Amino acid sequence: MPNQTVKQFVPQSEQMALMPEISGNEVNGLGETDFRRPSYVYWGNDPDDTAHCEVQKWFYTVDPGLEEFSKLRAAQQKILDAPLRPVAPNQQPLHAAEVAKDTADFIKYGIFEKYGAVAFNPDWAFEGVDIKYENIIILGFQHTYDEIEKAPQPEAGVEVMRQYKRAAYGAKFIANWLHDQGWEAEPLTGPMSGKITMIPAALQAGFGELGKHGSIITPEFGSSFRLSAILTDAPLPLYEPATHGVDDFCTNCRICETACPTDAIFAEKQMVRGVEKWYVDFDKCLPFFNEHQGCAICIAVCPWSRPGIGINLAEKLMKRAQRLAAQNP
Repeated sequence: MPNQTVKQFVPQSEQMALMPEISGNEVNGLGETDFRRPSYVYWGNDPDDTAHCEVQKWFYTVDPGLEEFSKLRAAQQKILDAPLRPVAPNQQPLHAAEVAKDTADFIKYGIFEKYGAVAFNPDWAFEGVDIKYENIIILGFQHTYDEIEKAPQPEAGVEVMRQYKRAAYGAKFIANWLHDQGWEAEPLTGPMSGKITMIPAALQAGFGELGKHGSIITPEFGSSFRLSAILTDAPLPLYEPATHGVDDFCTNCRICETACPTDAIFAEKQMVRGVEKWYVDFDKCLPFFNEHQGCAICIAVCPWSRPGIGINLAEKLMKRAQRLAAQNP
């Protein structure tokens, strides 16, 4: 199980001396009642893009003692640097049945574990970023639970990097698939912030619901997965949001909240850029995250993340909701 003996965590003074005067929560819009697009707070594509640039540079100096980190980062960069195939001259129609078959095959072959597509909303782009594409594809890549369960030990961080590598490959794979059929496509992947926030798009594409720990919870994987995306004008079949009782469950569950070593997880939803939602205190979370080359405790302890639990839990919550609806028509 994740190490829960770190409640006495005191961040290193060396790191804290690099923190900017502005709060990361302020950059994120905590407490703001009016809507605005997100601003870069961390993982800037260029570290100098953010107020926390010196802290981000410090993150890379932390040695977790596992050479797999550098190997996986190098492998991911090689994937990112590889050129896409040229766009075929003739655009092929994308029939719903054929897209469903192809994406099901890609899941079967292990390219990714979850797929969805929705119309792109400009509100998902970072402030100052202009997106011309009409649609966005979201892909999900499941963690190996036995590895992510080790959080916050460095082996869990290696597993996260392993899935980011897969996410990079998956996004490039789908972009090439679209290029082969004559459609422009632009792959996006983490951990750098890129051009957009992927979580809102994934929620719109039916991946699941936002959990108390600030990550998506989907019945198949809980929160134990990573995302990548592909921007395109291809006329794809579009998905819709889905509910599974996650929100009510999180309201009454305190497991991730209690396990968090820095008490960064709020017990109640917060107002963030005009939207009331679950939110994690950036200023409390970041120092621990940096010193451990990642964290993922909240993901590992989440009941939905345990293999085989989420699907049954979602069914149980759905039946409960139906009973309550019948009793109170």
